[in-house]
Amino acid sequence: MKIIEGFKSAKAILSREAPREVFGGDREPAVRQIIDEVRRRGDAALLSYTKKFDGAELTSLEVDKKQITSAYREVEKELISALKLAARRIRSFHLKQKQRIWRIASPGSTQIRPLERVGVYAPGGIVSYPSTVLMTAIPARVAGVKEVILVTPPKASGAIPPPTLVAADIAGVDRVFSVGGAQAIAALAFGTESIPRVDKICGPGNIFVVLAKKLVYGAVDIDGLAGPSEVLIIADETANPGYCAADLIAQAEHDPLASAILITTSKKLANGVNQEVERQLKDLGRQAIAAESLQRQGLIAVVANIDEAIELANLYAPEHLYLMVRGAEGYVERIANAGCISIGENSTVALSDYVFGPSHVLPTGATARFGSPLNILDFIKLINLVNVDEASLLKLAKAAATMARAEGLEAHARAIEKRLK
Repeated sequence: MKIIEGFKSAKAILSREAPREVFGGDREPAVRQIIDEVRRRGDAALLSYTKKFDGAELTSLEVDKKQITSAYREVEKELISALKLAARRIRSFHLKQKQRIWRIASPGSTQIRPLERVGVYAPGGIVSYPSTVLMTAIPARVAGVKEVILVTPPKASGAIPPPTLVAADIAGVDRVFSVGGAQAIAALAFGTESIPRVDKICGPGNIFVVLAKKLVYGAVDIDGLAGPSEVLIIADETANPGYCAADLIAQAEHDPLASAILITTSKKLANGVNQEVERQLKDLGRQAIAAESLQRQGLIAVVANIDEAIELANLYAPEHLYLMVRGAEGYVERIANAGCISIGENSTVALSDYVFGPSHVLPTGATARFGSPLNILDFIKLINLVNVDEASLLKLAKAAATMARAEGLEAHARAIEKRLK
């Protein structure tokens, strides 16, 4: 990994003033065409695109309930137990969040309503991501969403990976459809003969999925536009170089575009981490992907003190921020921009990706400056209540009518004043 020294040099790289193009604007016309085709031809377009892109020739898009039941026989018991453990912890975390939010909301002025139907996208095909199913569907269920729809691309055989189906069952998904890519997003946004239209689409995907979500927003809500994964580690001389290297590599193995960054106050640690990265990469199954990511986007920055490191972290606004420093908890309040903060050497990001509890769907690409992790607030809406008694009318009417006339809306003013007569 490249090592640079000094705050100014690090700031020039981490400021994101000229961000990388990760949303593939040149592919947008093709995605727009797919969306238009799905709107026009419905299921026929979905079946055609599934054959073209996934190599699967399907006669039905919906996965039969019997297939979901039989999937349990094809998944190792240890994985089923792990998925159930993760589900319990995800559900527990979001239930606590729900209780706090419901308690704070004022029943006299605001009504909380869960969304009616939500679509969840889980990447699939060659590699399946059952954890994503849990991390998106369970918060929706806890929030009270009445119907959760899962779309995920099939293998060339037409089958959905059994772990994905088991996760869908554990998470309480209502219906599963064998369709992925931009065509799946279009189906959720506008509906087809088989797939019902949803109110919101959640979940990560490839560039075509991200672009499709961007293009259908407005017809339907989305959770955000997920870019490549990111981790930024702040470490001092007390950090374990082997742990730092392991977490950098874990993030890098996601994608060649993933970003793995270490900011440290110790030149010795920087060199030690670099050596550990080379050693740990040697026997990694996804070595080529991780190595490309670390070479292209990987960075180790050596700065003078923790204050400089925190300023750089807030500037970069990473998806994952990992504090591997002495007295790590004392720095949390100073972190303004991050999707998730991991505190202390045992809090590896990989653990929170699966079983810790909060959703692993996080803001990327510096959107942590204004965005939040996926949570139950994504699955509810607020409805304001207005109930004006006579005393309030007499108190407020004159000011409201004055403002209405200042804006040239005479009918508004008259509607108010008519109540006074």
